[in-house]
Amino acid sequence: MTSIRLTALEGLPEIPIGDDLPARLAALVPPGPGILVVAQKIVSKAEGRIVRLSEISPSPRALELARELGKEPRHTELVLRESKRVVRTAPGVLITETKHGLICANSGVDLSNAPGDDLAVLLPLDPDASAERIRAALGPSRAVIISDTFGRPWREGLVDVAIGVAGLAPLRDYIGQTDRAGRELQVTVMARADQIAAAAGLLMEKDKGQPAVWVEGVAIEGRGSLRDLLRDPARDLFR
Repeated sequence: MTSIRLTALEGLPEIPIGDDLPARLAALVPPGPGILVVAQKIVSKAEGRIVRLSEISPSPRALELARELGKEPRHTELVLRESKRVVRTAPGVLITETKHGLICANSGVDLSNAPGDDLAVLLPLDPDASAERIRAALGPSRAVIISDTFGRPWREGLVDVAIGVAGLAPLRDYIGQTDRAGRELQVTVMARADQIAAAAGLLMEKDKGQPAVWVEGVAIEGRGSLRDLLRDPARDLFR
């Protein structure tokens, strides 16, 4: 029988700015190999990626877009600052491409679970580097995934995906292998890091305060980064 085990780490307090998050997490993980999935929000808090909205002056573009979409102007300004481009808009919706290359709502700028009514939490500057710092604290035979909750085109609901990876290949390539009927696989590449992040998300319910999940029973193979998960624009039929 094949199985994996997921365990939400308990004992994490509210993470303050400047916290030594890698050391804190390393003290909580069980012994042995495994993959630690960490919610982006606590990584951003530890790294000081928090902005006070009252200190933001909306640009003319942000004011116009906020008025058009019915959004808060200072939040809209932060979204634009964190983006490379605006992908799509609709009333109440602002989809952007972040400077990391992620396509998501509001450039990942989040007002929920911020440590204050006037605060916004931004994505880490370099999620792969954030994951690597945590992995270094955990030691060998461990990998780290930084996850965030994204919507999906053409499907309702949100799901956790990987936005930073250290210590494992985020994709698993089956091309050239054969299926059970002996046919050669031509295009099958599984987003392994996203699969693991989504599984961990089952324990990361927003109202439970469980932002880190230890995953055992998944082979830790290869190396890679977030860039591996981003589709080349030349192969993107919807861009």
